[in-house]
Amino acid sequence: MSRGEQIKAPRGTFDVLAEQAGVRASLEQSARKLLEGAGYERIETPVLEATELFARGVGASTDIVQKEMFTLEDGGGRSLTLRPEGTAPISRANVEHGMHKRKQPVKLWYLSSFFRHERAQAGRYRQFWQVGAEALGSEDPAVDAESIVLLAALLGELGVREVRLRLASLGSSESRAAYLELLQAHLRAHEGSLSEEVRGRIELNPLRAFDSDHEGTRRVMASAPRLLDHLDDDDAEHFAQVRELLDVAEVPYEVDPTLVRGLDYYTRTVFEFTSDALGAQSGVGGGGRYDGLVEKIKGAATASNGPSTPGIGWAAGIERILLAGEPAPVAASPLDLFVALGEGGELRKAGFGVLGAARSAGLTAQMELAGRSLKGQLSLANALGARYVAIVEGEETVLKDMQGGGQETLATDTVVHAVLRALRDL
Repeated sequence: MSRGEQIKAPRGTFDVLAEQAGVRASLEQSARKLLEGAGYERIETPVLEATELFARGVGASTDIVQKEMFTLEDGGGRSLTLRPEGTAPISRANVEHGMHKRKQPVKLWYLSSFFRHERAQAGRYRQFWQVGAEALGSEDPAVDAESIVLLAALLGELGVREVRLRLASLGSSESRAAYLELLQAHLRAHEGSLSEEVRGRIELNPLRAFDSDHEGTRRVMASAPRLLDHLDDDDAEHFAQVRELLDVAEVPYEVDPTLVRGLDYYTRTVFEFTSDALGAQSGVGGGGRYDGLVEKIKGAATASNGPSTPGIGWAAGIERILLAGEPAPVAASPLDLFVALGEGGELRKAGFGVLGAARSAGLTAQMELAGRSLKGQLSLANALGARYVAIVEGEETVLKDMQGGGQETLATDTVVHAVLRALRDL
């Protein structure tokens, strides 16, 4: 950057100004009410985590780990990464704090910022916000169904338009292993038609071929074997029960056998909510079950200690929700009292005393801070919607009722009591 050039927010980041903050607060309020009402407790994990957490948990072959992480080295030579997603950190916290000793499932929710180095575009940023929910400690299909229903309810409450739910099962790691051999054989047989990226992933992550936009790869995948046709009996029954419970909850969905998620830890149920209002980049939120993730994070030396910890969760992008939805902003708190300074003399100390007393009494209060004339102060108080204005003139204060139009002169130290009494009698 040349000297004198204006410094701006880095590419792919943005400022949240007052006019957007109200809408975001409304979204958070809706999420808190819905999720905490369903027994989910708030959690926040550190912005920085050990890089190994994501390499081990998310998967070394994923785009996130290979291309998108912001990684740095601290003063002690340790590799740290700005969290690119929320499930692995929460699973780490589950292990670190011994949450398997709590009543199961442990249900947690978060609203946090995340970081990925990807091409910035509408609704996709390098620093972005997600609301998410995780339930750890139960493999019951009802947990899957509840998780999906909660996200559907949240998107509905926030007015997200033209929503569709895609649903699939990736099976357990055991049943998926046999299927992957079939898929790899199919990909090798058509290797010449595949993109270079997909060819490089045949051994490590062949499922991602279903996500490819490469024309030749798409033709190959049209005739590829489908995982849903190769689930074992237990996995098929689990998926059937999830669908049955979604039918009971009257949440419409479409079974999509090509649906895969971009993270290696998913097992069994996976799902994605899209909004046709967003165009090609239609994803709003999604998630799935991750029954082996906690054990991966524990590591080979400790994975056998304690019970297994199945889990399921989802995350939804705040910026995507705001683009596709219509959450109403949180109404600003009404202003009970505006403290104005009368003409002449040094009145700031007396005014500041009234301001402090008003706030201590639980009133919302503001004070003149910019040297305006009395006329300018009254104009500002009116613009702010103040219910009362106290014009401090020393030991006496004129208290104006901005709605009723009346006014009275009081001892300055009695103004706050007068406002409290008047508001109580309204």
